[in-house]
This record gives sequence, structure tokens and C-alpha cells, in this order.
Amino acid sequence: MSHPFYWFLSTLAARTAIVLLYLVAGLRVLGKRQIGQMNIYDLVLVMALANSVQNAMTAGRGELSIGVVSAGTLLLIGRWLTGVFVRHPRLQERLIGSPTVIINDGELVRDHMRREHLTEEQVLTALRQHGLCEPKDAKMAVLEVDGTLSVVPKGATSDE
Repeated sequence: MSHPFYWFLSTLAARTAIVLLYLVAGLRVLGKRQIGQMNIYDLVLVMALANSVQNAMTAGRGELSIGVVSAGTLLLIGRWLTGVFVRHPRLQERLIGSPTVIINDGELVRDHMRREHLTEEQVLTALRQHGLCEPKDAKMAVLEVDGTLSVVPKGATSDE
């Protein structure tokens, strides 16, 4: 392999490291909520970030500075939107969605399942992951906005 090819590879590695460090710092600024609970907005932000830094890392047509500015803009918009959502929860509910009751007092809420495109088998799988065998064993199950199913077993009290 020639000297220019090694130079290209080392430049590529350096650009990738710079972008990675920049994104880690930027995502850290967004806060733990952003990292711990992914919703549709967070997924779109991550996809946009990936697209914005791709050429910056691979020495494509984009310069490193263009990728960094693009990613920085997306991170700032993400931080701003998080603040807006904290101040206006109804806006967040409209844009991102709200939790949906899937099991109420041991009974499947089939209208909600249909609206959320959930099959009975998917709900049963989630119940088993929570140590329950059947819907009747659950006081309530809620499909959260991040796609997880929260389950409250029958007999659970609000003190637990």
C-alpha cells in the first residue's frame, strides 16, 4: 500500500475521532433524559445527526467543519426543543404522543391495541418479561411513548 493511502486512512481515523468526541460532548449537553428515554423525536434527531456527520467522517465532499456545524445546529435545536417540551407538555404530547393503556383491570383494551398496532402475542410476550402469565394477572399495562410496556401486577399497591 502506498504512502498516500496510509495518509488517507490516518486522516479518516482522525476525522472520525473528532466527530465522535464532538457528538459525545453534544449529547452530554442534552442531558440524561435524552439518552435514557428514546422517543420518535429522539430517533429522528439521532438519524439526522448520523446523516450530518457522515461526510465529515469519511472525507466525502463535506468538510469536517461543515459536519461539525451541522451536528452542532441539530444538537442546539434538540436542546431548545427539550426546553420547549418541558414548558409546554401538551405540545410534546401532540408531537410525540402519550402513553396508551393496553390492559385495564386484567382486560385487554383491544381498541387501543388496534390503534397502536399491537398483537395479543406481543402483549403476552411483554407480560412474560414482567413475570406475568396472562392479562388477568395485570392490574394495568401501559404502552409508553418510548415503545416499552409498563406493567402493574394485580395486588400491587401504590406504596410499592
